[in-house]
Amino acid sequence: MLSRRSFMNSTIGAGAGVALAAQGLQPAAAQRGPRRRIIVDAQAHIWKMHTPERPWPADGIGQAHIPRPLSYYELLARMDEAGVDRVVIVPPSWEGVRNEYAMEAAKKWPRRFAVMGRLRLDDPKSKEALATWKDQPGMLGVRHTFNRAQTGWLTDGTADWFWPAAVKAGIPVMVATSGHEKAIKTVLERNPDLTLIVDHLSLSDQTAREGRIPEVIAQVVEWAKFPNVCAKMSSVPHKSAQAYPFRDMTEHLKRVFDAFGPRRCFWGTDLTAGIDKFPDFTYQQRITHFTEELPFLSEDDKDWVMGRAIMRRLGWA
Repeated sequence: MLSRRSFMNSTIGAGAGVALAAQGLQPAAAQRGPRRRIIVDAQAHIWKMHTPERPWPADGIGQAHIPRPLSYYELLARMDEAGVDRVVIVPPSWEGVRNEYAMEAAKKWPRRFAVMGRLRLDDPKSKEALATWKDQPGMLGVRHTFNRAQTGWLTDGTADWFWPAAVKAGIPVMVATSGHEKAIKTVLERNPDLTLIVDHLSLSDQTAREGRIPEVIAQVVEWAKFPNVCAKMSSVPHKSAQAYPFRDMTEHLKRVFDAFGPRRCFWGTDLTAGIDKFPDFTYQQRITHFTEELPFLSEDDKDWVMGRAIMRRLGWA
């Protein structure tokens, strides 16, 4: 069970699962019967502890979801317990621009982990790095969060060079667009061939508190006219005012799905987010929320949304 209690009470929690995963095997519970579909989580964070030898940045880029780090060993155990085949690791903002731990996981288990790495847009060396970006272990694209010290980068010209460069290099980009919808619309209009993956349906906790979810969803739906824009249906439950299965979010999920279709919608969890609000919401329930509780999804739709679509879009064989 993925809860604050389980995070706080154990370092790994399912050591046997980790041992099997390290051998390329699955726990017995995950082996029973043929697998109907591959399950790929489009976003989860792993990170290391803040230490003097490896300090987090002092500019306040973010706050960790939970009080202690989540290792790739623990994530593997959680995946095996829930029946998740693969995870796209998104290095978290609170560690700064660091990709090495995520790449370490992808190098150890290339068929379980891939990476959407972070890139400093204000560093002139980043332009050169982009040309060979996907030569790094497990690296499939870039992820940006324009928050805290980076908030103005979308509008002050700092990020302008990146979008056409990403198109030229064929690099998919995940963006936490919440609060930046107007600026992102301008980016898309100027770069219509950009492969942009909208994180969390552009929703935030603040969006939910202010009652603006329908307004933001309408903006996301408008972006569906750009053929390379995709919607990551992640970090959705804790925007809900209800308990599992979060019926008040079903209409919003359906609106996005109807606009983008099954090959441009990706299931994801942002696994460590929202633990305080729903401490007993398990990884398995995050799967069944989509596979059992969304009646507008056909079985074929679920195959795409739960894994095939994100793998195809990122080129993860």
